[in-house]
Amino acid sequence: MFINFWYPAIESTELTDTPVKVRMLGQDFVLWRDDAGTACCVSNTCTHRGGSLGDGKVVNGCIQCPYHGWRFDGDGQCTAIPSLGPNPTIPGRTRIDAYPVQEIYGLAFCFLGDLPEEERPPIMPIKECGQEGWAHTIQTYQFDINFQRSIENGIDPAHNEFVHDTHGYEGNWEDYRTPEVIPETTEWGTGFGEWIKAPPLPEGAMKDASGRDEDAMIWVGTGHEGAASLWTFIHPTEAMHIHQYMYECPIDEHHVRVWLINLRNFLPDAKHDETVMARNEYVVLQDRDVLEELHPVETPPTNDKESFMPADLCIGHYRERLKEWERRGWRIDSKTVTANERRVAYAIPSPERRKHKGWVLDSIPLCAADEAAAEESGAELDQAAGI
Repeated sequence: MFINFWYPAIESTELTDTPVKVRMLGQDFVLWRDDAGTACCVSNTCTHRGGSLGDGKVVNGCIQCPYHGWRFDGDGQCTAIPSLGPNPTIPGRTRIDAYPVQEIYGLAFCFLGDLPEEERPPIMPIKECGQEGWAHTIQTYQFDINFQRSIENGIDPAHNEFVHDTHGYEGNWEDYRTPEVIPETTEWGTGFGEWIKAPPLPEGAMKDASGRDEDAMIWVGTGHEGAASLWTFIHPTEAMHIHQYMYECPIDEHHVRVWLINLRNFLPDAKHDETVMARNEYVVLQDRDVLEELHPVETPPTNDKESFMPADLCIGHYRERLKEWERRGWRIDSKTVTANERRVAYAIPSPERRKHKGWVLDSIPLCAADEAAAEESGAELDQAAGI
């Protein structure tokens, strides 16, 4: 798992002045809205005696610990210590880590890391959002899957033939061959597009909208942005477009929460939403059933533990990105965290850790950085992207 990316925590409509405890990157956080309606996110562990802030309540816009009543504002500053009486001098060391929150596309994203604003990777954009002629739906899932396995599945063109009867022929097409994968690199991601032969759409509204009855060549593009976001564009015809954006949040190394935002430029009436969502879920659950049975659960540490094929080229590029971010010191040392789980309370380092010293909670252990190697690999990726 990686720090220094934006992760979806909750749908904006679910965020109120009642605290919500959310687990992300193997750690607990609490989110709420303050008196101005601003979304707040802080580390869940109180710096006094380790109370769970998410099990407390919001008082005067601050989160109040249920153990001794300490209060913290959305910036992580302690604002009240009842045992000291009124108007106490509150030590700066009582602060907790607070994380930037951005509400967009119906979700509340949290930046879980310590990078300054100008250096942060962006949230994967949805260019069609708000544009006339596009309808959208949001679906959410939680699976017993490692997030990396999930993202790799999304950029794997060869699985469609066998996993999805809506996309392929279940291995019954004798002349089947995966088209050549030609990766296109951006600053934070890698993707590709290809023409594939696909079976007819099933009976119903979507088929009626496409007008496509026989086997046809359709254009499909897919790619990742950052460590845990995925886009997929499906164009069954020149006029019929389905654009999907998946924002994933690792709960821990073996569980992931996924938000699927689906946009379509056909059947705009909301009465068709259930049909579209049912089709999406049909496909998503097929992926789930395969991914939950993969062994090992996590991706192997080196590619020579799997037999890579040309169709896996984009997956190889994704793994190289992760290695680059690991060399920057962004990868969480999950083995150490797990070994100390009952003995040490960790916090994902927040941007304020670069400004202040003297924190009660230890910063979560990270894999050792190799800045020189990261700069070299980053330069190679930038050159490939034409940046």
